[in-house]
Amino acid sequence: MTWAPDRAAALALLHEYTAGESLRRHAYAVEAAVRGYARRLGEDEALWSVTALLHDFDYERWPSQEDHPYKGVEILTQHGYPEVVTRAILSHADYSGVSRDSLLEKVLYACDEMSGFVTAAALVRPSKSVMDLEAASVKKRMKDKAFARAVPREDLVAGAEALGLPLETHIANVIESLREVADELGLKGA
Repeated sequence: MTWAPDRAAALALLHEYTAGESLRRHAYAVEAAVRGYARRLGEDEALWSVTALLHDFDYERWPSQEDHPYKGVEILTQHGYPEVVTRAILSHADYSGVSRDSLLEKVLYACDEMSGFVTAAALVRPSKSVMDLEAASVKKRMKDKAFARAVPREDLVAGAEALGLPLETHIANVIESLREVADELGLKGA
């Protein structure tokens, strides 16, 4: 039997292991950003979307570095997910020791923290919307060490560099992708 990406099955798995709305929205945001890159680069949108959707599905239950993303990869392997998916998920965690070699692996890494940072930047705007957010505003927020302090700025920069893109271009790409799902993310604004 050949495995094929199935968003409905991936979504069911995400919801089974992730009850928190915040972490679910993070998964949707990363999925949108990664899917946007798949479209731009002519890659398999379904495969890339499912991979991004599931990259942190185990985090709520097993948040430690000893367990995440390893527990999730074990579960995905039991469900028949191929190595292209599980390796990308392993590689998004710097501490896993799994290098980022494929384009999918680099894009997932680049979009993970950036999606969260862009979301935070949208939520502090008076409009509470990604629809009027600009890349320059996000880049300016990166200089404020108190803003979204848990997000390592060097990871945001390294993600863009891994894609061979200027930071502002990567930010703009993520913003554009998040706008497509702004309602689902709660980022449409008032």
